[in-house]
Amino acid sequence: MGYLYEKDLRMMKYHILQSPRHMSLVSRLADDLGMRVPDLQKAMIRRCDMAYLENLPARYETWLEEGDRDDELARAIGRELYTIYVPLLDPDKMQELHLKVKTMADESGSPQEAASAGICMIREEILT
Repeated sequence: MGYLYEKDLRMMKYHILQSPRHMSLVSRLADDLGMRVPDLQKAMIRRCDMAYLENLPARYETWLEEGDRDDELARAIGRELYTIYVPLLDPDKMQELHLKVKTMADESGSPQEAASAGICMIREEILT
C-alpha cells in the first residue's frame, strides 16, 4: 500500500513546473531533446524531488556557465546537465552513452552527427 501523500507530491511537482520560468526551461530542454513537453515533465516529476524542481532554472544557468567545459561533445549532449544539474539519467548510463557518442564521432569524423545520435539515445533513456 502506498502512502496517501505521494499523489499530492506529484501534483505539487507539476505545479512547480507550470510556473512561467520553469515552463520556459522545460520547453527549451524538450526542444533540445526532440521530445514533447508533457513527456519531459512526466520524467522530471518521476525522477526529481521538489527541491531539484524548484531550483531547475538556477541549476540550468549554472550548467550554462560551468558545466561540461572540458569536452565539447559532452556539452553538446548535456553529459553533466542530465546527470548533475537536471538529474534525469543515471551517471553510469550517461557515461556509457558518452563513450558511444565519442566512438561514433571518432569513426565518422563528424561530432555534430554523433551528438545528434547521442541526443536520440538520451531521449530514449529518459522516456523509459
